[in-house]
Amino acid sequence: EEARRAAAAAPSLEALREAMAAYDQCDLKRGARNTVFSDGHPAARLMLIGEAPGREEDAAGRPFVGRAGQLLDRMFAAIGLSRTSPDAETALYITNVMPWRPPQNRDPSPEEVAMMTPFLARHVELAAPDLIVATGNTACAALLGRTGITRLRGRWAEAWGRPVMPMCHPAYLLRNPEAKREAWADLLEVKARLAR
Repeated sequence: EEARRAAAAAPSLEALREAMAAYDQCDLKRGARNTVFSDGHPAARLMLIGEAPGREEDAAGRPFVGRAGQLLDRMFAAIGLSRTSPDAETALYITNVMPWRPPQNRDPSPEEVAMMTPFLARHVELAAPDLIVATGNTACAALLGRTGITRLRGRWAEAWGRPVMPMCHPAYLLRNPEAKREAWADLLEVKARLAR
């Protein structure tokens, strides 16, 4: 309830960032160095939602900066999108379900995800992307209320009135390189949807 109120009261992304940083109900915050809010161009047509910061992300205060982030950057560069692009048409905007690193990089609990979902919903509303890529089970749980990424991936769904493409998380692709072919197919589907 408190998260819902705080999120709803934020009139801008900057205000939402401040509201999240001030939110003390989630225990993960106590063990984290930084509140990891977002990276990339806030006006990008594509918003990518990951799971939670890892060690490198917690230290840097930015999402997807480790090995998985480097793979993510190469994947989206292959379809002409970049988090560093100043042009909203070719930009990427990145955030996570959880702004704080879970201890030992464990998966966030369903309760933790539920607690932070109002902030995520408001983040999507304020950024207003044309479409969303949800990477991994935590993002799918928050956006779609379902998990089982290997079944969900590659099929369009909808969350908060926007099309969502579930994709395998880049960390999963690093551990299972044979899944990269499916990830490429998903990226091409995203590219085609953006072109329409």
